[in-house]
Amino acid sequence: MQSLVIDTNVFISASISDKGNPAQLVKMVSDGKRQLFYNSRILSEYTDVLSRGKFNFSSEKQRELISKIVEIGVIVDPVSSDTPMLDEDDRIFYDTAKESGAILVTGNIKHYPTESFIMTPTDYMSLKEDDDKAISPSLDITPG
Repeated sequence: MQSLVIDTNVFISASISDKGNPAQLVKMVSDGKRQLFYNSRILSEYTDVLSRGKFNFSSEKQRELISKIVEIGVIVDPVSSDTPMLDEDDRIFYDTAKESGAILVTGNIKHYPTESFIMTPTDYMSLKEDDDKAISPSLDITPG
């Protein structure tokens, strides 16, 4: 199963609209089709951003999302890297993805170094579609 670290902006986008690549990505994680990695600092940032008044998320919706992340995610406690970062708050996402061998999905790709494991939701969903196309649709694996 493919592993992901999801930047806060992707969760926020998915929570605002159930349409689009962020929502599809979060649904794949929620449905158990992708493994989510996080840690206490990431969870703290998710909680902080979800509670900001400008997003107008109810306390119940905030608790539901955080509870779901804790329920389905895997905790990783990465060693802090010395990779130069534009925003030090983003380091925890980078280090968690690097440590766990996961893909980091973010809407703020410019905040991160150029690395093959860092991509936007659109890039990730295109990659997923390419993987799906690699499976022959005429292949019948049903017992029979």
